[in-house]
Amino acid sequence: MRMMLTTRIITESCDTMKMYNPPHPGEIIKGLWLDPMGASITDAARAMGVSRKTLSKIVNGRGRVTPEIALRLSVALGSSAESWLGHQAAYDLWEIEQHQDDVRAVPLFAPV
Repeated sequence: MRMMLTTRIITESCDTMKMYNPPHPGEIIKGLWLDPMGASITDAARAMGVSRKTLSKIVNGRGRVTPEIALRLSVALGSSAESWLGHQAAYDLWEIEQHQDDVRAVPLFAPV
């Protein structure tokens, strides 16, 4: 019983911290880093050691921040790799929650 209560509290606490429609990490890269710095996608891709096409896909919302890309962003632009992965995870979770009814999952335990 005590374990279920703790789980419920943690879950409820996490629910209050969700962001509504979080930006794709590419929007953050462009809006908070590239545009203010006057840097192009080509400049940033070169600094990160990736192709322009790879970074362009991310910046334009068609690519994802992987752990490797997160580390490269961390080195080239700043912030931590964990924060870049967090932006991607928040975006991905929000996207899938928009189709939550399509997810075929049921509670493992019946509510008490």
